[in-house]
Amino acid sequence: MMETKKQIVLLAGTKETRIALSCQLQSILGDYFHIRSYSSEEILPTRLENEIVILSSYLIKREVAHCLSESCRVITARRTVNYEFMDQLLQLPEGTNVMYVNDFPQTVEQSVQTLKHLGINHLNYLPYYPGIPHYKHADIAVTPGEMHLVPKEVKRIINIGVRLIDITTITEILSVLGVLDDRATGISERFTEKIIQLSKKLALANQKALQLNEHLDKVLNGVNDGILSFDHTGKITVFNEELKSIFSTDSKQAVGKHIKQIIKDKDLLNFLTDTTSEQSDQFFTINDTNVMVHRFALPAENTMIATFKNTSTTISMEKAARHELKRKGYIGKYFFSDIIGDSEEIIRTKNIAKKLAATDLSLLIQGESGTGKELFASSIHNESGRRNGPFLAVNCSALSEDLLESELFGYEEGAFTGAKKGGKQGLFEQAEGGTIFLDEIGDISVKLQTRLLRVLQEKELRRVAGTRVLPIDVRVISATNKDLASDIKQGLFREDLYHRLNVLYLKIPALRERKGDIPLLLNHFLAMRTTKKMKVENEVVGHLINRSWTGNIRELKNAIDYMLAVCDKEKITVWDLPQEVMRISGFESTFAGEAIKEISVTSEELPLIAPNEEAAIMSCIYRNHLSGKASSRKSLLLDLELQGVKLSEAQIRLRLDLLERKGFIVKAKGRKGTRLTESGLLYIKNEL
Repeated sequence: MMETKKQIVLLAGTKETRIALSCQLQSILGDYFHIRSYSSEEILPTRLENEIVILSSYLIKREVAHCLSESCRVITARRTVNYEFMDQLLQLPEGTNVMYVNDFPQTVEQSVQTLKHLGINHLNYLPYYPGIPHYKHADIAVTPGEMHLVPKEVKRIINIGVRLIDITTITEILSVLGVLDDRATGISERFTEKIIQLSKKLALANQKALQLNEHLDKVLNGVNDGILSFDHTGKITVFNEELKSIFSTDSKQAVGKHIKQIIKDKDLLNFLTDTTSEQSDQFFTINDTNVMVHRFALPAENTMIATFKNTSTTISMEKAARHELKRKGYIGKYFFSDIIGDSEEIIRTKNIAKKLAATDLSLLIQGESGTGKELFASSIHNESGRRNGPFLAVNCSALSEDLLESELFGYEEGAFTGAKKGGKQGLFEQAEGGTIFLDEIGDISVKLQTRLLRVLQEKELRRVAGTRVLPIDVRVISATNKDLASDIKQGLFREDLYHRLNVLYLKIPALRERKGDIPLLLNHFLAMRTTKKMKVENEVVGHLINRSWTGNIRELKNAIDYMLAVCDKEKITVWDLPQEVMRISGFESTFAGEAIKEISVTSEELPLIAPNEEAAIMSCIYRNHLSGKASSRKSLLLDLELQGVKLSEAQIRLRLDLLERKGFIVKAKGRKGTRLTESGLLYIKNEL
C-alpha cells in the first residue's frame, strides 16, 4: 500500500512570495511531502487543525493568527537571498553605490546583512523602504522582487528575486516531521546540486566575460589608432598594439605600469595628465612619428582615455575616401583655378564667391544658361570647410516631379510600384556633411517647394512614405536662370522658400559682359581638345569677340569644337567658323564652295567711328571684315572718298603701316589684303 504523503502548509504575505517559496519547498521536499500554500494578499484558509505550518516571516503572524489553532505546529522561516541571481551583483564593480529596496526597514536590514555575510560585500548598500525620511540616491537599485517600490529616478534595477527559506529552516522542518535522519542525505544533495548549478552559472558568466575581453582586445588591436587609458593613480589599463609602433613598448609590458614609466615625453605627459586644461587635441612628434592626440575623461570610472592618430595614415585614408567619392561621382570636380578669365567682371565674381565659400549659409547663384553656375558651385564647395565631404549636383528641370522627389528625399520600401527592397537613400542623405547643388531650382513644382522649405527650416527630412524623421547636415547651393522675383508675383514660386535659398547671392556675368576673356577661353578649350599646336587667324578671334553668345560659354565651346572638326591641318581660319558666328549685326556670310559670298554694306548701316583719319580707315576695314572682304589700298581709297576723307594711295599706305605697328591690322599681299587683329576689333568695339 502506497504511503500517504504528509502535508506542509505555507502561509505568505504576498502572492509573489507564496509562489517563490512554494516552488523552493516543492523542489527540495516535494518527493516526500505534499505542500499547500496561501497568501494574505489572495485568500487564507478558514481554520487549520493539526497542521505543520510554515510562516514566510514573523511579520505576517498577526495577519494569519485567526487561521491557526493551538494544535498546529508553526515554524517561522528564516530567509536568505536568492542565490540564483547573485551573478548580477557579483558583476558590479567594487565600491558601486546601490540602493537596496524592500517593503520594511527590518527586511532591508536583514537582507543587506545577509548579502555581506555571504561575501557580497564589495558594494556600498544604501537602504530604501516606503516612508524612509531621508535616503541617499544611487543610479542602481537592488530589490527582492519589490520593483514597484523603486524610486522613479533610478536608472537601472536589479531584481534578485524573492528571498528564499534558508537551510536552517529546512532542517528544522525535517526535524519536526521526524525524517531528518532518513532523508537528510537526499535533501542535502539537492541543496548541493543548486549550489553547483549556481557555480556553473558563474563559471559560464566568467567564461563569457573572458571571451568578451579577448574580443575587445582584438578590436582594440585591430583599429588604426593608438588607444591608451589610465586610472586616477596613473596606472595604465589599456595599451593597444598600435601604440607599440609609436612607443616601441609591448602592450603586456605597459599595462599595469605607471604612465611615467612608459611615456618619457614631458609635454605629452603634461597634456595627458593635466585635468585643468580644456584643450582636448594636440599635435606631437613621438619617435619620428607625427600623431594627433585626442583625450577625454570618464569621470565615473576615474579614467582618462587618449587616442593617437597617425597623421600620415589619416592623410592616406582621406585620399582614399576622396577617391571613392570621386568614383561615385560625389565630389566637386572644379576649383576656382578652373574658372578661366582675367576680366574685371570675372575676377570680381570669383573674389565674392571665395568669401561666400567661408560660410555654411544657403546660396543662390543667378546666371544665364551656359555661364558656368555648376563650375562656381563646385569651386565654392572645394573652397569651403566641407571640401572633404560629398558634392552632389542635380538638375531639377531634367526630372519629373515624382522622380525628383524620390531622388532628393529617398523612399521607404513599398512606397510605390517598383520601389527597391529596403528603400533608398535620397541625395540629401547621401550629401551628409557636404554640399548639394540644386540647378534650375526655379523649375520645381509647388509641392516640392513645400518639402524643400521644411528641409531648409528644420534641417531634417522624411523619406517618401516614411515615418522616421532624419536629421541632416547639408549645405544647399541652388542656381537658376529665371527671374524668381517675377515668378513669386505670378504665384509660381514660394516667397518664403526664395528667402531661405537666397540667404547669400552670387551673380555670374554673361559672356557678352566679359568678351575680353574670349581669347583666353579659346586657348583653354583648344588645349583641352587637342594636343596639336593650333594656329588661329586674327579674323577668327574678331568674329568670336563680336558674337553676342546668347548661349554663353557653352555655345563658345561648341563653336570651337566645330572649328576643330572642320579645319585643315593645324590652322583655324575664318572659313572654319560656324555660320551662326558669321551672323553679326544683321550681316551674314555663307559658304558657297570655298568662297564667301559678299554682301554689300551701305555707308548708312554703320556709323563713322571717329572724325579722324585713323578711325576712318579702321571703319572701312571693319566694314569689309563684316562682309568677309579683304581691304586693299585701292578699295580703301574709294571707301574713304565716300566718307569725305581725301587721301592719296601713298598716304593710305603710310597710315596702314602706323596701324600695323599699333597691332590693329595685319597687311598681306594678294587676295588676303589688310585684315583686323584682335586688338583692332577691341579698338573698334570701344569706339562704337
